Amino acid sequence: MRIRKRWLFSLLAILPVLAIFTYVRIIPIGEILRLSLHKWDILSRNKPFIGFANFIELTRDRLFHEALINTAIIAFGVLIITVPLGIALAALIHHRVKSRFSSFYETSVFIPHVVSLVPAAMAWKWIFDARLGPLNAFLSMFGVQPQAWLFDPVLSIICIIVLCSWQALGYAVLIYLVGFKTLPESLYEAARLDGATGLQSFWFLSVPMLKPISLYVSVVTLVSAFNVYAQVYVLASDAQGAPGRQVRVMVLDMLENSFRNYRVGYAASEAVVLLLIVLILTYVQFSLLRDRRTK
Repeated sequence: MRIRKRWLFSLLAILPVLAIFTYVRIIPIGEILRLSLHKWDILSRNKPFIGFANFIELTRDRLFHEALINTAIIAFGVLIITVPLGIALAALIHHRVKSRFSSFYETSVFIPHVVSLVPAAMAWKWIFDARLGPLNAFLSMFGVQPQAWLFDPVLSIICIIVLCSWQALGYAVLIYLVGFKTLPESLYEAARLDGATGLQSFWFLSVPMLKPISLYVSVVTLVSAFNVYAQVYVLASDAQGAPGRQVRVMVLDMLENSFRNYRVGYAASEAVVLLLIVLILTYVQFSLLRDRRTK
């Protein structure tokens, strides 16, 4: 009887949260799924059901393929930079920085994560500026010719990866620092007594024990990077100032199809594809961790 009352109390306690989550998350996803199966034109009253025609058209859409490839390159580029660098910086702060200075370094690393995206992107746009940017001025001291960082599609993608990694790194370091504080110091002391170096302790002790945190950081980083938008909107403008034209990514492609071409149903099908990609990648990451644990 007591167990039933506890279950009932717990259910009633979380019902408001479930209701808000359903209204904010579940219902919009269902609406997007419904729109993706219709020819939903803002300017037309007739919105017929067309089944999977939008998804079939996506397979032939060159612009969508370009947006998908660019988004994947940016997302995995950010992941490859953020996770290794995040755990390495967290290890340095935890093991090498004195406790009285650790808060300063933690705050310094975390600040980029809380800075507003648009001002941060504007600052980086100035850094990458071909004529007045400090990056080209610095590279010129080593004989490197000035580069049009933001007007070349390949260099623009690199700039976006750098900006996204800079913003995501602070959160990764903070989460890894929490993980380092939970690890028993006795293991590191035993490793030092056995003659292990700091690098060996990091690789054979810290990295394996922090796998669950690495999974969380990689999932959050990948999902966030696949939804890249503001960075591309600000950085990758074309010569006429049209936002995001140098690098086409999925979110910008969705917005353009929705509000420029008035093809809401087609944009909804792109959103469904993006959702499926994120779900599959998340499942793969969880599966890899589970398989390694069972071994």
